[in-house]
Amino acid sequence: MSNLVEGATGPWEVVVGLEIHAQVTAQSKLFSGAATEFGAEPNSQVSLVDAGMPGMLPVINERAVEQAVRSGLGLNAKINTYSVFDRKNYFYADLPQGYQISQYLQPIVGEGIVSVDLEDGGSTDIGIERLHLEQDAGKLIHDQHPRKSHVDLNRSGLALMEIVSKPDIRSAAEAGAYVRKVRAILRYLGTCDGNMEQGSMRADVNVSVRRPGEDLGTRAEVKNVNSIRFMQQAIHFETTRQIDILEAGGSIVQETRKFDAQTGTTRPMRDKEEANDYRYFPDPDLLPLEFSDDFVEKIRLTLPELPDAKKRRYMDDLGLSDHDAAVLVSDRDIALFYEAVADGRDAKIAANWVQGELFAQLARAEREVADSPITAAQLGGLIDLIGDNTISGKIAKDVLEIMFETGRDAAVIVADKGLKQVTDTGAIEAEVDTVIAANPDKVAEFQGGKDKILGWFVGQIMQATKGKANPQLVNQLLRDKLKP
Repeated sequence: MSNLVEGATGPWEVVVGLEIHAQVTAQSKLFSGAATEFGAEPNSQVSLVDAGMPGMLPVINERAVEQAVRSGLGLNAKINTYSVFDRKNYFYADLPQGYQISQYLQPIVGEGIVSVDLEDGGSTDIGIERLHLEQDAGKLIHDQHPRKSHVDLNRSGLALMEIVSKPDIRSAAEAGAYVRKVRAILRYLGTCDGNMEQGSMRADVNVSVRRPGEDLGTRAEVKNVNSIRFMQQAIHFETTRQIDILEAGGSIVQETRKFDAQTGTTRPMRDKEEANDYRYFPDPDLLPLEFSDDFVEKIRLTLPELPDAKKRRYMDDLGLSDHDAAVLVSDRDIALFYEAVADGRDAKIAANWVQGELFAQLARAEREVADSPITAAQLGGLIDLIGDNTISGKIAKDVLEIMFETGRDAAVIVADKGLKQVTDTGAIEAEVDTVIAANPDKVAEFQGGKDKILGWFVGQIMQATKGKANPQLVNQLLRDKLKP
């Protein structure tokens, strides 16, 4: 499938690079012992280091280093056992020190690669340029006073991993797939919770356009986009804006822009700074970060089964399709839930119920699997009732709705509501005889070669038994009795 965009004067190619800022899952900040809990009272989790007080010295958080290495390994990237922290100098009201401690020329993680599944069934590889550690800034709050802005420094000093992609992305859809995959990997690893709505993952989006085969065009950077949907809207808008400018004979200004979620547009914030504008230099308060290959290997041995490996196992060992496996491994919580349901049961049937009926219920309730009122054990119990012919698949769907609303077990609901499937051959046969005797014209049609009318007979029997008759038994009895 071509990713070229047609303009008034011919096709254009979109080039996107992403800088994902992922908050490290850790109990304390990158250079201080202050807490990191989300939602705490403003300015209640601020150490003297985070507040930029004179004479306060940063001390590296070993857990943050481990999490960065762990993430690099999960991204199939090169781990650098020697890296340097730099000061990135700029003024902003929520940056107490007047500089950000980050990494520049010598990051902790180098080049890597992420394989991304696309909507058309294909896949593509997106290169990782680097992953470096840095401290987050605070947060300005503008709606507390008509003329003043307040600042909350709880976020100041939080450990961030900035994951910089290569300019390998060619569409908004690819960008969305890439962010979902990176988020899934980090969640599997336990290195970032990926909650974009809480700000623990966000992205800077670099967009440019060019004629196919030409050199890279001038890019615009859209800062701090905190949802995949907004990111894709920003890419679509920037693509159109830049093509319109170029086709009108203008040129693109390299600048930083802000995305407006209300209008789905971007607007200029400032001219794009170059690296030298930040006056990077090694932080004099921090020694170079060095660790051994042994340190890396110990972390490697603790890595969980990651999405790509899990997908291959689901396909090879469980016989799932590429699509089903991709859906089920797309999120760690979904995979864990599915594996618990499938344990000791037919893997395909379990997959159908998880991503079919359960997902539909969750979508209607706007809930995630981790917040499902039906546990994996309960869903497995429902599947067992179908397997032993206690209830039919149709009745099971009704039972699932009640389970979702009440949290009760399927067996209890079936017993209370008298939904147990009728498997008494004699009782079903009596209903079959009644329907056949009352509809000789339909019998003649079936015996004349209209096989599809069998469904009509099945429907009559199921209606008469209030859906409780075993469908396989009904079908067999009808075929036997309708033979000419």
